[in-house]
Amino acid sequence: MQRVDCGGVFVFIGADAETGWLPDAIARDDRGYICTGDAVAKSGRWTQQRDPYLLETSVPGIFACGDVRCRPIKRAATAVDKGSMSIAFVQQFVVHQGEKR
Repeated sequence: MQRVDCGGVFVFIGADAETGWLPDAIARDDRGYICTGDAVAKSGRWTQQRDPYLLETSVPGIFACGDVRCRPIKRAATAVDKGSMSIAFVQQFVVHQGEKR
């Protein structure tokens, strides 16, 4: 086993939600897909004063995109699109964190 520092992770899960390795703090639906955005807010697992960003999980600052999200459109192009969007949300998250200090 080798440990490598990294700034982010991309995981290709295939057709099934292989999310059992994630911590319990990240909300998932009954099929194992990660709840993000509005689904997190409706789950009652969102603890922040602001609404979660569209791709944000129940852990503030952790984002998910592509087929691993609950109720996504199952297309590779959508995953690429949402991956690009998540970069913008990460930037918004960092700015918001700076404003709180």
